[in-house]
Amino acid sequence: MTSATSKLPRLMKAQFLDAFKTPYNLRSVPLPTLTSPDNLLIKVDAASYCHTDAVLAEGLMLPNPPAFPHIGCHEFAGTIVCLLPTSNTSFRIGDRVGVPGRAFHPCGTCFECLDDKSPNSDPAGYSILCPSSHNNGLSRHGGFAEFAVVDARQVAPIPASLSAVETAPLMCAGVTIYAALKRCSLKPGQRVGIIGCGGGLGHLGLQFARKMGFKVIGCDSADGPLNLARDLNTGATIVDVRLKEAHEIVKQLGAEDGISDVRGESGLDAVIILPESQKALDYGISLLKNHGNCVVVSFPDTGFHLSARDIVFRDISIVGSLVGSNKTLREMLEFAAEHQVRAIVKRFPLSDLNGLVDDYYLGRGGKLVIDMSLEN
Repeated sequence: MTSATSKLPRLMKAQFLDAFKTPYNLRSVPLPTLTSPDNLLIKVDAASYCHTDAVLAEGLMLPNPPAFPHIGCHEFAGTIVCLLPTSNTSFRIGDRVGVPGRAFHPCGTCFECLDDKSPNSDPAGYSILCPSSHNNGLSRHGGFAEFAVVDARQVAPIPASLSAVETAPLMCAGVTIYAALKRCSLKPGQRVGIIGCGGGLGHLGLQFARKMGFKVIGCDSADGPLNLARDLNTGATIVDVRLKEAHEIVKQLGAEDGISDVRGESGLDAVIILPESQKALDYGISLLKNHGNCVVVSFPDTGFHLSARDIVFRDISIVGSLVGSNKTLREMLEFAAEHQVRAIVKRFPLSDLNGLVDDYYLGRGGKLVIDMSLEN
């Protein structure tokens, strides 16, 4: 292997989950080794906490739980410090890269990997939807460590104007909401609703959607996330769903457009559902005009109940959206850099990951990030 320094440390610190529903444990372990020309060893500079990390830690990531002990985090950023002489990549030591969870070592031969015809798909041989691939922080170790092995094909170069702390939340929350907005199939000037607008994905979605030229209505049901969404000053309309019914918003939009009070003629063109709540889904679909698109990002353990009447009589289209291809990831990063899309973050040192988790459950909104520079 080659490295950015004459000698890398033999040991690294990492936060391990040793069982479900238990705190993380910080300990020192040997650095991981590179076993494939597609592999890169990176020094982790920042690692962001995602709702899926909480789901996994509670034992709800079934039917494929991780093997213990487990290093979590599937949205992180770092600097390449080691690669094999036989490396297949154009990346070089010292390059800064953002790392999503999906997809580490896809098979390269299944129908997903060979599909290169879709507009946002990657070149044949690699797919984030490969059922045989592994996922950083889920099925294999992730970014809550000083060093991590990643697949060169899954990462993206970090634009010069973005820091590692700014990049890490974009590696899951950012690319997921960006891809969901693209799946809405909207033109500038059309309306989109973001249900759960003050959370990690939602507050980034408000920024992306406005910069894409959409009219945006953000909805949430808690004071912290609502305040965060309003403080962004994106120009989006922020709605407290505890105080305003969906039909009131639809009626207001109809009045703005000079549309008579005909059911289905006024409302949103698309809506994105982020909370794992049936009420959130019902509220969002009620905001849609006929022929509108509902993009579902959340995946509650008990599933969602869908109204056949909405689907059949109102021609509402319901689709799911799961992160984005490497092509979409790179596009999103360049868009975020150009248009100043940034997550609202609170930083913690690696040693205080459990404090970060405690803060997460307070539900204040935004993103919580491990900043490795805080350990120095």
